[in-house]
Parts: sequence; structure tokens; C-alpha cells
Amino acid sequence: MKKKLTQKKRQREFEELFNDLKNSDDFIDYQLEHDSIPLCIGYFNSAIDNKKIEKFVLPYVQQSDYSDLKEIENVIPITNTYLTNDSNEIRRKLLDGFLFIHMGESDQQYLLIPVPLFKTRQITSPEVEFSVVGPKEAFVESIDTNLNLVRKRLNIPELTIKKLKVGTITKTKVAVVSIKGIADTNNVETVIQRIQDMEMDQVIDSSFIQQKIADNTNSPFPQLLDTERPDRIAAILAEGKVAIFVDNSPHVLIGPTTLVEFFSAFEDYFLNWTIASAFRLIRLFAVFFSILVTPLYVAVLTHHFELIPKELLGTLVSSRSQVPFPPILEAIILELTIELLREAGARLPTKVGQTIGIVGGIVIGTASVEAGLTSNVLLILVALGALGSFTTPVYQMGNTIRLIRFPLLIFAHVYGLLGVSICIAYIMVHLLKLTSLGRPFFEPVFPLRLKDLKDAFIRLPFDMQNKRPFMVRSEKVLRETSKNKHDSS
Repeated sequence: MKKKLTQKKRQREFEELFNDLKNSDDFIDYQLEHDSIPLCIGYFNSAIDNKKIEKFVLPYVQQSDYSDLKEIENVIPITNTYLTNDSNEIRRKLLDGFLFIHMGESDQQYLLIPVPLFKTRQITSPEVEFSVVGPKEAFVESIDTNLNLVRKRLNIPELTIKKLKVGTITKTKVAVVSIKGIADTNNVETVIQRIQDMEMDQVIDSSFIQQKIADNTNSPFPQLLDTERPDRIAAILAEGKVAIFVDNSPHVLIGPTTLVEFFSAFEDYFLNWTIASAFRLIRLFAVFFSILVTPLYVAVLTHHFELIPKELLGTLVSSRSQVPFPPILEAIILELTIELLREAGARLPTKVGQTIGIVGGIVIGTASVEAGLTSNVLLILVALGALGSFTTPVYQMGNTIRLIRFPLLIFAHVYGLLGVSICIAYIMVHLLKLTSLGRPFFEPVFPLRLKDLKDAFIRLPFDMQNKRPFMVRSEKVLRETSKNKHDSS
């Protein structure tokens, strides 16, 4: 009696399942007759590869003498097939690109066969982190392809991949990747726990996870580094960090990270250490110049004009003689104009966007100076500041630099150089309090770790980098490096 009740319950569950599935027009189910035995096949047409069905499923099903689903499973040349009577499992697998085969109304077993359809773009060169030298491969929107790009660079059994699914609606695949024996288990467990604790119905891109698992979600500074380069991921994994792959996203997250890493291009490791160090220092100088140049201009002209050298005073007076606006309004107008040109160039098609950026900047800049709305000195400073912000290798940090200039401008107008100092002090305190996966974000400056400075503001030779950064708390501190015996004394 109990067995009959269980069968009736399962039959009702399957009836409800099929009623739900048939609400979607891309669900296909039909029957095949072989030796008077009805055989039902069902799948989502948009999730499966029809060529695989026609080549590896239907010919073997129609030509085989079968008495149960187990015999069909044995003759079909596809791996990872299995039998189940769980309606929820059938629903999940159909959405993942499986098809089911069901034999007769009395049989409660369903054979699930994987025939997913994979459509993704070809591997191309990096668009954001392009480098002249080094590998030219970039991640794509397929998590399996991305994992393969890393696996072929780290062909070791210690490379561990923990797969998760997030999003109550999207069921997005996420992979947490690390190297066992090198990565700190606390970092790995922290990442996994935070991802599992996420409460979202959709995860479309890795940036969703970046915002949800960040230590301080209200900070304008990104606390996880994102990259589109497989070689960079292989390098940070060997360093002892953790990588987060998200399906349908060409960017992979790295953590824990520090502020200095956002100004280090991976191309630095392909160049001689002296050249790479010089480029890093130039990059850092350009960023500081981009942040401070217009606030200092406003502060000096508004409150501290006695600091202007006599040789420069005449030039400034003549350039501002026809300008009807105070320095703060003049600076904000030009800064907003630059931001408008950036947004217009980013949102338009590539060829049109480049034209808008170049022609728009020249036309608007020349016209505003001739009309007497802005001074030519400030126009030059704002243009140089915009160029300095473009030197940031990581796009997200570039957005932060663009944002923090405006509070500095306001403080400079109200309090002069004191206001600039107050604003910088507030930013420094914020950075000192910031963490990435619980690790200090301002390391190795604070807390000061001299040994980690060898790959921070400058990059010392590989022979001098025989230890992994202290910040990652690696289980294997020493790297397997050897000194170059051919160096001349």
C-alpha cells in the first residue's frame, strides 16, 4: 500500500514538472516506437546541441534492442549519463543542457544524457590590459574555457577548483581557484563563505560578486583586482592568492590585493627591472598629478596667490583677464567637459567614439578659450590631468581617480591648501582602515613591511624576490628561484 502511495506521489510530481516545462515554447518532447515499446524524449531546444542528438543519441536508440533504460545507457557513446527518479534533479539538468529518455508509463526511471550547446566567442587579445610584449590571450565569457587557459599554464595537481552556483534565478557558475599548499586556507575559506552567503536572484558578471563580497561596499576604492589576462591569474595563484571565475564574464577577480597593485601593469614583469621600475614611478607620479593639479590651481588662485612666481603671474593674469567665472567654476566646467567627452566616447561605436574624443576636445577647448569662458593655462592643466589618469592600468581604479578630484576641488575652493590637506588626510585614513579579504589594503606602506617593498613602487630583479608577499600569508613562503650566475660583477 505504501509503495503504491509513493508511486502515485511521484507520478503527480512528474505531471506537475511536465506542466511547468511545457509552459516554455522551447521545451520539446516526443515519443519513439521501437518493438511496440513507447520511448519519450524531452529537452529544451535552446539549451542543447541538436547535432549531438542526431549523431550520438537517436541512431543508437532507434537501432538497439533494449528492454530497459540501463541497456540504452550502455550503448550511447556519451559519458556522464545517469538514471534518476528525482523530479527536481531532472528539472535542473534539463536547464543545464541535458535531455531525458523515459520508457513506458509504469517506469519511474529517467535517463539523463548531457548534450549541452556551447556558444562563445573566440579567444582574442586583451582589450583593457593590452601589452606590447608577452602573451596575447584574454579570457572569454565561458568559465570552462577560462579555467582551461589557466590549467594549461599551471599543469599541477595542486591547482584546486571549488565550483559554486549563485543567484536564485540565474544559477550562475562560480569557481574559486587556488593552489593547495601555497594559498592560505583562511583566504580561500573566506572567499567561499562570502560567496555562499550572497543573497541575490541574479549574478550577470563578476562585478556583482566583487561588490557583494568586498570588505567595505561603500568605498569608492575597489578591494578586489579584476583582470582579463590568464598569465596574470597564473602568476597571482603561484604567489598564493585566490582567483574567482564567474561564468559569462571575461574578467576574473583576484584577492586579497593592495592599493599598489592597481598601479602595476603585468607588462612590467616582461621588461628589465630598471625599465619596469621607471615606468611604475612615472605611472604613480602621473596619478598624483592627475588628482592634485586642478585642486592646487584653484587653491592658489583663490587663497594663496602670493605663492605664484612673478614670472608666471603675468601669464596667469593675461589668461584670466577675460574669464568671468571664479577659478572653482572654471575648473568644474572643464572637468565636467572632459568627463562628458569620456562618457560619449565610451558609449558610442569605436570609430565614432574616437572621433568625438579627438575632435570634440580640440573644438570645445579652442572655442571656450577664444570665447573667454576658460583660461588657456587651466585648459592645459586639465588636459594633462586627464592624460595622467589614463596611465592607470586597472580601469576601475581610473574611475575612482576621476571621482575623488571633485571633493578635492570643493575643499580647495573653501579652505585653500588647508582644505586640500584635510581631504587628502581623510582619504589616507580611509585607505588605512580599508581591507581586502581581511588583509591590509595599504600594505606594504601600512603596516610597513620592507621586504614587500621589493615589488611595490619599484620592481627589483627576480633573484631578489625569493619570498612570497607576507600579506597573502602563504603556507610556502620561499619561492624556488636561483640566482643568475652569469651576472657580471
